[in-house]
Amino acid sequence: MSDELSISQIEGTIAEVKPTIDAVRAQVGRVIVGQQRMVDRLLIGLMSNGHVLLEGVPGLAKTTAVQALARSLSLDFKRIQFTPDLLPSDLLGTQVYNPADGSFKVHKGPLFTNIVLADEINRAPAKVQSALLEAMQERQITLDGKAHPLPGSFMVLATQNPIEQEGTYPLPEAQADRFLLKVLVGYPDRDEEHEILRRVSAGGTDPEPVAGEAELARCRAAVAQVRMEPVVESYIVDLVRATRDPAAIGLDGLSRIIEYGGSPRATLALATTARSHAVLVEGRAYVTPDDVKAMAHDVLRHRILLSYEAEADGLTEEDVITRVIEQVRTP
Repeated sequence: MSDELSISQIEGTIAEVKPTIDAVRAQVGRVIVGQQRMVDRLLIGLMSNGHVLLEGVPGLAKTTAVQALARSLSLDFKRIQFTPDLLPSDLLGTQVYNPADGSFKVHKGPLFTNIVLADEINRAPAKVQSALLEAMQERQITLDGKAHPLPGSFMVLATQNPIEQEGTYPLPEAQADRFLLKVLVGYPDRDEEHEILRRVSAGGTDPEPVAGEAELARCRAAVAQVRMEPVVESYIVDLVRATRDPAAIGLDGLSRIIEYGGSPRATLALATTARSHAVLVEGRAYVTPDDVKAMAHDVLRHRILLSYEAEADGLTEEDVITRVIEQVRTP
């Protein structure tokens, strides 16, 4: 697809949509101080048409960032507060009986929208979390045996507190894998926290709508055209294969620390997000290995399971992904 276009043609297409991307980023920046990496990953998920999971302790502006993103794009937005007593029907909707004519009418749940904020998704048990699976993967919801399609721009942006905290549940592996990215959100530095205090004291500002679904579709189409050479594709395949079969590519030292690795879905996610990173962060019309490395942790951290030996050695998913990046040969 992208190989049919020259680099100059792709650059021209990107130049056409760059003002839209910059405008959305600027509007989010009106309410979010710092957290540039989180904002970039939200935009990458949006342009890659994938779902994003944000993990961090409460109070780090995760919810605020998602709300600002939706408002700046004029997209319908619903927030679902996940709690232990939430039911699947609270997300999906249900059939409502109309006694006047003896018929049933579909009462659509909050998932029927453009952007869904699943706030504190790991506060609800697995049965409710799994209710999102069909919507996230198939972009449709089945009620009473009938499939109801979701909007083309449907996107789940979920927030999660660390699972070590009381009253939380780890996401089922099948659902975690449906998230394109898992982004770790940290504390702001001192200057950023001072600026947060100053802005709140001054009253703050709200983001303004600067784009819509049509502009978003054009941005996604432009990102999809970004050039990726076969040598970079091979590098992506080797990185993901190194997480599930290190010995097959000569990395025997990793075999003892990885129980399960990334699936082909991880390969596709790494390629897609590398394209978005090239455009949104670097402003390029082609993908380099550096784009792949930049996205590797966010794509893979929720898709690998460490062995007992790794945990005994005190290794984390971050450590293992870093080792994979260091040991797989860069083209």
